[in-house]
Amino acid sequence: MPSGPIRLLLVEDSPVALVLLQRILKEAPDMEVVGVARDGQEALAMIPTVKPTLICTDLHMPKMNGLELTEEVMARCPCPILVISASVQPEDTQTVFRILEAGALDIFPKPRTGLASEDGKTKTELLAKIRVLAGVSVFTHRRRSSAPLSLPTALPGASVPTAPLHRRPRLLALGASTGGPQALMAILQQLPKTFPVPIVCVQHISHGFLQGLVNWLDSSCALRVTIATPGTVPQPGVAYFPPEHHHLEIDGGGRLQLSLGDPVCGHCPSVTVMFKSVAAYYRQSAIGVLLTGMGRDGADGLHALALAGGLTIAQDEASCVVFGMPKEAIALGAAQQVLPLGAIAPFLLSQVFANSST
Repeated sequence: MPSGPIRLLLVEDSPVALVLLQRILKEAPDMEVVGVARDGQEALAMIPTVKPTLICTDLHMPKMNGLELTEEVMARCPCPILVISASVQPEDTQTVFRILEAGALDIFPKPRTGLASEDGKTKTELLAKIRVLAGVSVFTHRRRSSAPLSLPTALPGASVPTAPLHRRPRLLALGASTGGPQALMAILQQLPKTFPVPIVCVQHISHGFLQGLVNWLDSSCALRVTIATPGTVPQPGVAYFPPEHHHLEIDGGGRLQLSLGDPVCGHCPSVTVMFKSVAAYYRQSAIGVLLTGMGRDGADGLHALALAGGLTIAQDEASCVVFGMPKEAIALGAAQQVLPLGAIAPFLLSQVFANSST
């Protein structure tokens, strides 16, 4: 965490939203709003003077929007960025998630009313997210064209283990939280349409953003990416996400099961619930991957999958936005492989295709 108060630059053109954000932040003794800008151009001019720890920006603004601001900040003076926007509408899907590609760390729904009743939860979640993201190191992002990313091999410097599984994989399970959309894109975009096993995914994401995430991944990947429906037999080459506020499990017949269960490790859907279900049904013929995220959801589930004989992978600290969930799994001895993000997809391809005929 940074020393001293977290210095926040708010970039927001809605007076109502700005008042609500300032009211929330005013109650946090460890935070200070050091600047307010109505658009990206104003924000860029203010950054050298106010020296923010974290930038909170809207998506739609005049003169320079949130995506353009993020691209400029990450190219000129990298700083952690949290996008605070209304739930993704169909026309916003590509823009919101392109902001994450450009270097923003996370997205959060814009407060809509005062702080009474249900808005207390929004306040708690927002302050917690700011505290975590304020301590994240970010690096310069080169500007690139909007052409689809092609990552057929491991990123430079990422060694890829080659030890094969002793049994043919039949399912891949991925779990992620903060930084997860970017990590999932980096992995799923490297997997071909002919990927021979189904994929189940749990991503912790704020309410209203799931459909946008799925649409973004589906339009950018060769695989089909979709929201699961109950009773579906998972198909090769398809990645399934649970609907919002539903756990995703595998029933005794190998079908996808969705439930409105209690949160586990504070989350519904829970990565641990998914991993434990996969462990119970697929056992040693499953691969589990736990990616970047705060908290410890997924650690116990990855441990259960390892005990069942499955192959377990955790993302390494250097490539995580937040090294929370993988760290907890590694501490349990649940991760058989600890890999940088760029090495995970090549390793999965080596495992799945090397064992596809066995």
